[in-house]
Amino acid sequence: MNKFKLLFSGLLIILGLVVIMKKSINLGLDLQGGMHLILQTKPTNNQPLTRESVLGSIEVIRNRIDSLGLTEPSIRIKGKDQISIELPGIKNPDEAKAMIGDTALLEFVIAEWAPAGIENLTKEKQTILIGKTGTLAYMQDQNPSNESIKRPIILKEIVLTGGDLKQASPGTDQFGKPIVNLEFTTEGGIKFYQATAKSINKPLAILLDKRIISAPNVNQAISGGKAQISGDFTPNEVSNLIIKLNAGALPIPVEIISEKQIGPTLGKDSVEKSKLAFIVGLILVGLYMIFMYKGPGILASISLMSYIILSFSLFKLIDATLTLPGIAGFILTIGMAVDANVIIFERIKEELKNSSSLKGSILNGFKQAYITILDANITTLIAAIVLFWLGTGTIKGFAITLSIGIIVSMFSAITITQALLLTITRLSHFNKGKS
Repeated sequence: MNKFKLLFSGLLIILGLVVIMKKSINLGLDLQGGMHLILQTKPTNNQPLTRESVLGSIEVIRNRIDSLGLTEPSIRIKGKDQISIELPGIKNPDEAKAMIGDTALLEFVIAEWAPAGIENLTKEKQTILIGKTGTLAYMQDQNPSNESIKRPIILKEIVLTGGDLKQASPGTDQFGKPIVNLEFTTEGGIKFYQATAKSINKPLAILLDKRIISAPNVNQAISGGKAQISGDFTPNEVSNLIIKLNAGALPIPVEIISEKQIGPTLGKDSVEKSKLAFIVGLILVGLYMIFMYKGPGILASISLMSYIILSFSLFKLIDATLTLPGIAGFILTIGMAVDANVIIFERIKEELKNSSSLKGSILNGFKQAYITILDANITTLIAAIVLFWLGTGTIKGFAITLSIGIIVSMFSAITITQALLLTITRLSHFNKGKS
């Protein structure tokens, strides 16, 4: 049984070292800098403020941010009607803001070109001419001299929305210009066919966030459930539009009310100094354990190094983000791991006074220490779970680090230290520790 524990522990440590060497650690906003945004929701009559709408907005924003390749963004509700977003290591803040803040409400609207001179009429006469169901809008276009012009258009009836979209993908037209290919759901395809049938020889306006981005004239009813959005797009604009459309529209409009560019709290120099302090601290702890407990102290130091390797590799394996509170939690669990070994060795010393068998003293010492270690760690683990459940952002990071450390420290103290002690006992006589 002891051989199995030793082999199993050794295998875990080797795998842990492989993970540490292969995977990089995700650093939080406070360690590598980035951007912090606060969004204010803007409810409307059609889009009221509810907890579901805010949670839905968070999900859409998360999908958009994930498509940018950012690691571990923090997105959470702030108060009742705000959303807090932390983006560590963001390289293009403007792109991220455009991706996050736009509602991306896609609409297909049956329309018609407005008669010449309508913009010169009074609002009352425009209303009479357009009718109650129509709305006068303008489409930005380019004339042959590449100047921007506004073309008046009357929007009549919304016939499709982004909810009818199955997926969007990039493409090019016959002139090699970037376009967005749209594929509708089965129901959306039927709606699109009916809309184009109604719009023959008329424009079918395509709106994004109530802004006309295209208004092609329809020559015939279009079946097949597919369409294209063309315009004066750059490849990057097409890519961003596709991301927004595939992620879906925000259930409720939002506005960026606060933006902060945050530099690293520690900085590269301070991070390096922290690493040095961490190593020096470990060496001092190891020397203290060796001084106090002689041979067992060496094994405790080995067990402590095993704990650090396993904890750090598990931290990387779950793609957790390292923050300042996370570092604090990690350091706290190192102290707990040392305490566990101290409790074990003190119990073994007590057993040695009443027993002539070293192996028996070790086994009984672990049994006596096990209850104390388990009680202390379970209590702390419950507190960590509560922090994770009720906390947000960095508090959850602290709770995750603390939980991982507690579980791994118990394993390293009870399994690895015991396996090492029993193995050394069989190989040679060794000091009973502090006399």
